[in-house]
Amino acid sequence: MKVKLSAAATPRYEAVDALRGIAMIWMTLFHFSFDLNQFGYIQQDFYHAPLWTWQRTLIVSLFLICAGIGQAIALQQGQNWSRFWRRWLQVFGCALLVTVGSWWMYPQSFIYFGVLHGMAALLIIVRLTAQWGVWLWVLGAIAIAAKFIGAYVLGSELLAPLADVFNSPVLNWLGLITRLPVTEDYVPLLPWLGLVWWGAAIGQWLVGRGTRYLSRPLPAALRPVAALGRWSLSYYMLHQPVLIGALMALSWWLGR
Repeated sequence: MKVKLSAAATPRYEAVDALRGIAMIWMTLFHFSFDLNQFGYIQQDFYHAPLWTWQRTLIVSLFLICAGIGQAIALQQGQNWSRFWRRWLQVFGCALLVTVGSWWMYPQSFIYFGVLHGMAALLIIVRLTAQWGVWLWVLGAIAIAAKFIGAYVLGSELLAPLADVFNSPVLNWLGLITRLPVTEDYVPLLPWLGLVWWGAAIGQWLVGRGTRYLSRPLPAALRPVAALGRWSLSYYMLHQPVLIGALMALSWWLGR
Protein backbone atom coordinates (compact mmCIF):
# COMPACT_ATOMS: atom_id res chain seq x y z
CA MET A 1 0.00 0.00 0.00
CA LYS A 2 1.34 3.41 -0.97
CA VAL A 3 1.33 6.24 1.52
CA LYS A 4 1.47 9.67 -0.03
CA LEU A 5 3.73 11.97 1.95
CA SER A 6 4.73 15.57 1.51
CA ALA A 7 8.29 16.33 0.45
CA ALA A 8 9.07 17.58 3.96
CA ALA A 9 7.65 14.46 5.63
CA THR A 10 9.17 11.92 3.25
CA PRO A 11 11.64 9.84 5.25
CA ARG A 12 15.14 9.13 3.98
CA TYR A 13 16.78 5.78 4.50
CA GLU A 14 20.34 6.17 5.70
CA ALA A 15 21.36 2.74 4.40
CA VAL A 16 20.68 3.79 0.79
CA ASP A 17 22.35 7.16 1.33
CA ALA A 18 25.41 5.42 2.79
CA LEU A 19 25.62 3.06 -0.18
CA ARG A 20 25.48 6.04 -2.53
CA GLY A 21 28.05 7.84 -0.38
CA ILE A 22 30.44 4.88 -0.65
CA ALA A 23 30.11 5.07 -4.44
CA MET A 24 30.89 8.78 -4.31
CA ILE A 25 34.03 8.30 -2.20
CA TRP A 26 35.22 5.56 -4.53
CA MET A 27 34.46 7.79 -7.53
CA THR A 28 36.44 10.64 -5.96
CA LEU A 29 39.50 8.42 -5.44
CA PHE A 30 39.20 7.19 -9.02
CA HIS A 31 38.87 10.69 -10.47
CA PHE A 32 41.71 12.00 -8.31
CA SER A 33 43.95 9.24 -9.68
CA PHE A 34 42.80 10.12 -13.21
CA ASP A 35 43.61 13.77 -12.62
CA LEU A 36 47.04 12.92 -11.19
CA ASN A 37 47.66 11.00 -14.40
CA GLN A 38 46.51 13.93 -16.55
CA PHE A 39 48.87 16.28 -14.71
CA GLY A 40 51.77 13.86 -15.07
CA TYR A 41 52.20 12.90 -11.42
CA ILE A 42 51.57 9.22 -12.16
CA GLN A 43 51.60 7.14 -15.34
CA GLN A 44 48.62 4.84 -15.78
CA ASP A 45 46.47 3.67 -18.71
CA PHE A 46 42.96 4.56 -17.56
CA TYR A 47 41.44 3.62 -20.91
CA HIS A 48 42.67 0.03 -21.20
CA ALA A 49 44.25 -1.26 -17.96
CA PRO A 50 41.81 -3.62 -16.15
CA LEU A 51 42.73 -2.07 -12.78
CA TRP A 52 41.01 1.13 -13.88
CA THR A 53 38.40 -0.02 -16.40
CA TRP A 54 36.95 -2.52 -13.94
CA GLN A 55 36.86 0.07 -11.18
CA ARG A 56 34.93 2.42 -13.43
CA THR A 57 32.45 -0.34 -14.28
CA LEU A 58 31.89 -1.16 -10.61
CA ILE A 59 31.49 2.48 -9.59
CA VAL A 60 28.91 3.18 -12.31
CA SER A 61 27.11 -0.08 -11.46
CA LEU A 62 26.84 0.94 -7.81
CA PHE A 63 25.47 4.37 -8.72
CA LEU A 64 22.85 2.91 -11.08
CA ILE A 65 21.74 0.22 -8.65
CA CYS A 66 21.25 2.98 -6.06
CA ALA A 67 19.22 4.96 -8.63
CA GLY A 68 16.95 1.95 -9.17
CA ILE A 69 16.52 1.43 -5.43
CA GLY A 70 15.71 5.11 -5.06
CA GLN A 71 12.97 4.95 -7.71
CA ALA A 72 11.34 1.96 -6.02
CA ILE A 73 11.36 3.80 -2.69
CA ALA A 74 10.04 7.01 -4.27
CA LEU A 75 7.07 5.15 -5.78
CA GLN A 76 6.37 3.37 -2.49
CA GLN A 77 6.29 6.79 -0.80
CA GLY A 78 3.87 8.12 -3.40
CA GLN A 79 6.19 10.51 -5.24
CA ASN A 80 4.17 12.30 -7.91
CA TRP A 81 5.26 13.10 -11.46
CA SER A 82 5.70 16.79 -10.68
CA ARG A 83 8.35 16.05 -8.08
CA PHE A 84 9.97 13.46 -10.34
CA TRP A 85 10.30 15.96 -13.20
CA ARG A 86 11.80 18.60 -10.90
CA ARG A 87 14.58 16.20 -9.95
CA TRP A 88 14.92 14.98 -13.53
CA LEU A 89 15.44 18.53 -14.80
CA GLN A 90 18.25 18.97 -12.28
CA VAL A 91 19.96 15.81 -13.58
CA PHE A 92 19.43 16.80 -17.22
CA GLY A 93 20.65 20.36 -16.63
CA CYS A 94 23.81 19.05 -14.94
CA ALA A 95 24.34 16.66 -17.88
CA LEU A 96 24.34 19.64 -20.24
CA LEU A 97 26.88 21.41 -18.02
CA VAL A 98 29.10 18.32 -18.12
CA THR A 99 28.95 18.38 -21.92
CA VAL A 100 29.94 22.05 -22.06
CA GLY A 101 32.70 21.67 -19.46
CA SER A 102 34.17 18.55 -21.04
CA TRP A 103 34.10 20.17 -24.50
CA TRP A 104 36.14 23.04 -23.06
CA MET A 105 38.72 20.66 -21.54
CA TYR A 106 38.63 17.80 -24.08
CA PRO A 107 37.24 19.14 -27.38
CA GLN A 108 38.20 15.97 -29.27
CA SER A 109 36.63 13.59 -26.73
CA PHE A 110 33.98 15.61 -24.91
CA ILE A 111 31.18 13.85 -23.02
CA TYR A 112 27.90 13.69 -24.90
CA PHE A 113 26.33 10.63 -23.27
CA GLY A 114 28.01 10.06 -19.93
CA VAL A 115 26.75 9.09 -16.49
CA LEU A 116 24.28 11.96 -16.08
CA HIS A 117 23.02 11.76 -19.68
CA GLY A 118 22.45 8.04 -19.27
CA MET A 119 20.87 8.58 -15.86
CA ALA A 120 18.39 11.10 -17.29
CA ALA A 121 17.19 8.59 -19.89
CA LEU A 122 17.25 5.60 -17.53
CA LEU A 123 15.28 7.36 -14.79
CA ILE A 124 12.32 7.89 -17.13
CA ILE A 125 12.32 4.24 -18.23
CA VAL A 126 12.59 2.93 -14.68
CA ARG A 127 9.95 5.34 -13.39
CA LEU A 128 7.51 3.87 -15.91
CA THR A 129 8.41 0.24 -15.12
CA ALA A 130 9.46 0.20 -11.45
CA GLN A 131 6.24 -1.54 -10.36
CA TRP A 132 6.71 -4.57 -12.58
CA GLY A 133 7.80 -6.74 -9.69
CA VAL A 134 9.77 -9.91 -10.38
CA TRP A 135 9.82 -9.09 -14.10
CA LEU A 136 12.43 -6.43 -13.34
CA TRP A 137 14.95 -9.20 -12.68
CA VAL A 138 14.12 -10.79 -16.03
CA LEU A 139 14.20 -7.49 -17.91
CA GLY A 140 17.51 -6.60 -16.31
CA ALA A 141 19.06 -9.87 -17.45
CA ILE A 142 17.67 -9.36 -20.97
CA ALA A 143 19.06 -5.80 -21.15
CA ILE A 144 22.53 -6.95 -20.15
CA ALA A 145 22.46 -9.97 -22.47
CA ALA A 146 21.15 -7.85 -25.37
CA LYS A 147 24.23 -5.64 -25.16
CA PHE A 148 26.67 -8.51 -25.66
CA ILE A 149 24.54 -10.55 -28.06
CA GLY A 150 23.83 -7.46 -30.15
CA ALA A 151 27.52 -6.52 -30.31
CA TYR A 152 28.42 -10.08 -31.32
CA VAL A 153 25.81 -10.22 -34.10
CA LEU A 154 26.70 -6.76 -35.42
CA GLY A 155 30.37 -7.72 -35.38
CA SER A 156 29.87 -10.11 -38.29
CA GLU A 157 31.19 -9.03 -41.68
CA LEU A 158 27.71 -9.33 -43.22
CA LEU A 159 26.27 -6.72 -40.87
CA ALA A 160 29.23 -4.32 -40.97
CA PRO A 161 27.22 -1.51 -42.65
CA LEU A 162 24.52 -1.79 -39.98
CA ALA A 163 27.20 -1.85 -37.26
CA ASP A 164 28.51 1.47 -38.57
CA VAL A 165 25.07 2.97 -38.03
CA PHE A 166 24.92 1.77 -34.41
CA ASN A 167 28.51 2.93 -33.83
CA SER A 168 27.70 6.46 -34.99
CA PRO A 169 26.90 9.20 -32.44
CA VAL A 170 23.31 9.16 -33.72
CA LEU A 171 22.64 5.70 -32.22
CA ASN A 172 25.61 4.70 -30.07
CA TRP A 173 23.73 5.92 -26.98
CA LEU A 174 21.76 2.67 -27.29
CA GLY A 175 24.91 0.67 -26.50
CA LEU A 176 24.77 -1.76 -29.45
CA ILE A 177 28.30 -0.92 -30.52
CA THR A 178 31.24 -2.90 -31.86
CA ARG A 179 33.81 -0.20 -31.00
CA LEU A 180 33.97 2.30 -28.17
CA PRO A 181 33.34 5.93 -29.11
CA VAL A 182 36.01 8.56 -28.50
CA THR A 183 34.65 10.25 -25.38
CA GLU A 184 35.77 10.74 -21.78
CA ASP A 185 32.65 9.10 -20.33
CA TYR A 186 30.12 6.79 -21.94
CA VAL A 187 27.06 5.25 -20.25
CA PRO A 188 24.61 4.02 -22.93
CA LEU A 189 21.21 2.45 -22.27
CA LEU A 190 22.53 -1.07 -22.74
CA PRO A 191 23.72 -2.78 -20.61
CA TRP A 192 23.23 -0.17 -17.87
CA LEU A 193 19.44 -0.27 -17.99
CA GLY A 194 19.73 -3.79 -16.65
CA LEU A 195 21.53 -2.55 -13.53
CA VAL A 196 18.90 0.12 -12.84
CA TRP A 197 16.12 -2.46 -13.27
CA TRP A 198 17.90 -4.77 -10.84
CA GLY A 199 18.25 -1.86 -8.42
CA ALA A 200 14.49 -1.23 -8.69
CA ALA A 201 13.87 -4.95 -8.05
CA ILE A 202 16.07 -4.80 -4.94
CA GLY A 203 14.23 -1.67 -3.79
CA GLN A 204 10.85 -3.34 -4.25
CA TRP A 205 12.05 -6.35 -2.27
CA LEU A 206 13.24 -4.10 0.55
CA VAL A 207 10.11 -1.92 0.79
CA GLY A 208 7.97 -5.06 0.51
CA ARG A 209 9.34 -6.09 3.88
CA GLY A 210 8.06 -3.01 5.63
CA THR A 211 11.36 -1.14 5.27
CA ARG A 212 12.71 -2.85 8.40
CA TYR A 213 16.04 -3.38 6.68
CA LEU A 214 16.17 0.15 5.29
CA SER A 215 15.30 1.75 8.62
CA ARG A 216 18.01 0.08 10.67
CA PRO A 217 20.31 2.63 12.31
CA LEU A 218 23.77 2.95 10.83
CA PRO A 219 27.04 2.59 12.75
CA ALA A 220 28.38 5.97 13.79
CA ALA A 221 31.28 5.67 11.34
CA LEU A 222 28.90 5.47 8.36
CA ARG A 223 26.70 8.44 9.24
CA PRO A 224 28.99 11.03 7.59
CA VAL A 225 29.03 8.80 4.49
CA ALA A 226 25.22 8.77 4.48
CA ALA A 227 25.20 12.58 4.81
CA LEU A 228 27.45 12.77 1.76
CA GLY A 229 25.11 10.44 -0.13
CA ARG A 230 22.20 12.82 0.37
CA TRP A 231 23.97 15.45 -1.76
CA SER A 232 25.10 13.17 -4.57
CA LEU A 233 24.28 15.41 -7.55
CA SER A 234 25.79 18.57 -6.06
CA TYR A 235 28.89 16.66 -5.01
CA TYR A 236 29.21 15.03 -8.42
CA MET A 237 29.20 18.42 -10.14
CA LEU A 238 31.66 20.06 -7.74
CA HIS A 239 34.25 17.43 -6.92
CA GLN A 240 36.13 17.46 -10.24
CA PRO A 241 36.47 21.27 -10.52
CA VAL A 242 37.81 21.27 -6.94
CA LEU A 243 40.27 18.43 -7.59
CA ILE A 244 41.47 19.88 -10.90
CA GLY A 245 41.75 23.38 -9.41
CA ALA A 246 43.81 22.03 -6.50
CA LEU A 247 46.16 20.19 -8.84
CA MET A 248 46.51 23.24 -11.07
CA ALA A 249 47.46 25.29 -8.01
CA LEU A 250 49.93 22.61 -6.90
CA SER A 251 51.51 22.46 -10.35
CA TRP A 252 51.84 26.24 -10.42
CA TRP A 253 53.41 26.23 -6.95
CA LEU A 254 55.88 23.51 -7.97
CA GLY A 255 56.63 25.29 -11.23
CA ARG A 256 55.52 22.33 -13.37
